[in-house]
Amino acid sequence: MSMFFVVLLFLVTSNFCRAIENQTNELDKLSRIRAQLEKISKPPVKSINSPDGDIIDCVLFHDQPAFDLHELKDQNTALELPEWPMGFNNSEDTTIAVESIQLWSSSGEECPEGTIPILRTTEQHLLRESNMTRLGQKIVGNGHEYASTYTRKYQYYGARTYLNVWAPITNRDEFSLAQMWLVSGTYEAKDLNSIEVGWQVFPKKYGGNNPRLFAFWTRDAYQSTGCYNLLCPGFVQVNKRIALGAAITPISSYNGKQFDINLMVWKDPKHENWWLSFGSGILIGYWPSSLFTRLKSHAEVIQFGGEIANFAVNGHTTTQMGSGNFAEKGFRKAAFFKSLEFVNSFNELSPIPITNLEANADHPNCYDIRVLSNNVFGTHFYYGGPGKNPGCP
Repeated sequence: MSMFFVVLLFLVTSNFCRAIENQTNELDKLSRIRAQLEKISKPPVKSINSPDGDIIDCVLFHDQPAFDLHELKDQNTALELPEWPMGFNNSEDTTIAVESIQLWSSSGEECPEGTIPILRTTEQHLLRESNMTRLGQKIVGNGHEYASTYTRKYQYYGARTYLNVWAPITNRDEFSLAQMWLVSGTYEAKDLNSIEVGWQVFPKKYGGNNPRLFAFWTRDAYQSTGCYNLLCPGFVQVNKRIALGAAITPISSYNGKQFDINLMVWKDPKHENWWLSFGSGILIGYWPSSLFTRLKSHAEVIQFGGEIANFAVNGHTTTQMGSGNFAEKGFRKAAFFKSLEFVNSFNELSPIPITNLEANADHPNCYDIRVLSNNVFGTHFYYGGPGKNPGCP
């Protein structure tokens, strides 16, 4: 046999073997994806197709992921409502706000009584994940940039704010969000506990560029515990009309109508769980006190602001923060947080004085922040920016 045919046979055999190996790897990956989906999926009573392609599964309250935790199994039949902070008005009619906050329920669809809505995780969600075993967990490290303000004057038992919702343009694999943090512990000791809520645009995680309502928690500085929304046992959902991870509607427009959401997280003095509410008295759910170590007592820091991921190799990313405009643009043009408040040890809701806040922008030529105070917005701030621009190359 000539050398030419020997080489040709070798190449054909090698290519065939690689093709078989690739096919085997793909089948193995698909098998692992399906096994993961079977592990995390809960049987729905009803499923709702959202206009943006999401599927919302209505799952029985006691079948939700939180009750996979051994210490919560005895809580799935009797739910005691929290004690609202003094100074919080929860007497307003919020029916309209609940029906219009998310795209999946904009047609009037809702989950039946006794169920809660869960954004379905699909094969496409898992294919976009770089590490399926860390599904729902936050990857922190280099590349994250902030424009935020924080306070660490006291012991904090909750925080509340209004933040307007935008749809910033993000690059592939990057995200842009606006949130508040309640934090105790440190990165150095690896005991950082954090509760985080707000909106985020994160195409790699969710698909699409819609801003989505989200919640997150960790108790070990993002190493292995906690997750977004209901992607792991932890957060106990009680509301049947609001789905964590689902798209928010409507959103704010430049020099036009502004749409803001009012979020509050506070520690119920009766049972010491950390509750999340929307609007003027709509309970979404709670994080059981047993999830935490440092937050079992109180928060040492509360923080508000924007965050983006910058994974650009050449120059700065063009991923936008907030509305994509700098703080100096002001109302209707820049993104804002307003009426910053905290809950004290007496379960009282109080404004955060502007003198108690420290502001920080990692790269002020890319994204900045401006903290203000007046009688209309209380203590508030504008933040954000376009990312890459002549001042931020």
